[in-house]
Amino acid sequence: MDSNIMTSEAGLSIHYADMLCLNKAVASIGTLLSHLNEFAARPLVYICIGTDKATGDCLGPLVGTRLKMLLPAAPIYGTLQSPVHALNLARNIKEIQGDFPDPFIIAIDACLGNADRIGFINIKPGGLMPGSALHKDLPCIGDFHISGVVNTAGYFQHLILQNTRLFLVDQMAEMIAKSLFLAQCRFMGTINHI
Repeated sequence: MDSNIMTSEAGLSIHYADMLCLNKAVASIGTLLSHLNEFAARPLVYICIGTDKATGDCLGPLVGTRLKMLLPAAPIYGTLQSPVHALNLARNIKEIQGDFPDPFIIAIDACLGNADRIGFINIKPGGLMPGSALHKDLPCIGDFHISGVVNTAGYFQHLILQNTRLFLVDQMAEMIAKSLFLAQCRFMGTINHI
């Protein structure tokens, strides 16, 4: 099995530079959308978590900004202009729950991992625990989530996030946003033809 791809019933993990990344990510997201939100019964909402004040933590806002350009009518929380981060996450979750009855939430965030996992995009069912690398006690969010390993975990996580290459984060954000866009278009197209 290719070391750049890991699949299981629990989701997908693939390196952003892998030639099959876009196709496999779209398929994985599409599968989760169709299994967890059958017939698009629940309104789809994106929450892209992070801040533009640290290059390693701007993955979410970069995805949100790109997604907003691709899906201007979609409810997207967390962009470079208006980030969702530790200080306003609870307020944004409350706002989503107030604006949308039983929302289907896709959460996106950066994460830290082993050196050999840098650049991997993880697509998994279930909620995301934002801020766990920094030992923050934040609410779990999402029906499924996408995380991108932007740097190594270890001591001084704040410093690690500050010293993460923007090129890597930008490339990963591009791949995630395209995958979400294509998956949503295919999923909604399928729903409209039923």
